[in-house]
Amino acid sequence: MHISCFGSYSTCSRIHDPRLFRTFRSDLYLCHMMTDQLEFHLEIAAQTRRNMQGIMSGFDIEQLNTIPAGFRNNLAWNFAHVIVTQQLLCYSLSSLPMTVNNELVASYRKGTSPLGPVSQEMIDSWYELAQSTLEKTREDISSGIFQNFKEYPTSYKVTLHNLQEALAFNVAHEAMHLGTMMAMRKLL
Repeated sequence: MHISCFGSYSTCSRIHDPRLFRTFRSDLYLCHMMTDQLEFHLEIAAQTRRNMQGIMSGFDIEQLNTIPAGFRNNLAWNFAHVIVTQQLLCYSLSSLPMTVNNELVASYRKGTSPLGPVSQEMIDSWYELAQSTLEKTREDISSGIFQNFKEYPTSYKVTLHNLQEALAFNVAHEAMHLGTMMAMRKLL
């Protein structure tokens, strides 16, 4: 018996066969544990993004746009990149519309680099987007819209098979970019 990880306990009481009831309760328990795990991944991502904002707040707009020696991008690019990547991993691989616009995706997806300076207003809009995209993902997980996931082999040499793996990978990805930003700040 397959159940959605976003089912309700009330469904459990409608199952009359005791064997199915036990199996369903066990599966439901695992699904709620998984939902807690997804929530934890989203909270780590939210804190990572707040940490990134903390780093960025110590610099003026010129410094945020400066590419330090030895790097291909800057603080601003790294911040926008993690927002875009989370959307691609969760929504695009699930064949769902992303919360961010296509222009942002084209400019900050994997393989891109800064095309020019961005304004403080743009960065301020990313600060809002950083948290609102995670909140929207949380809501969408609760509503159960993530039903189809296209398997994706990452450049990290790990293949993602589902949303749970995508969110776990996203945490590692965002932490890596936080580390990059910590290294950059020493050179600005």
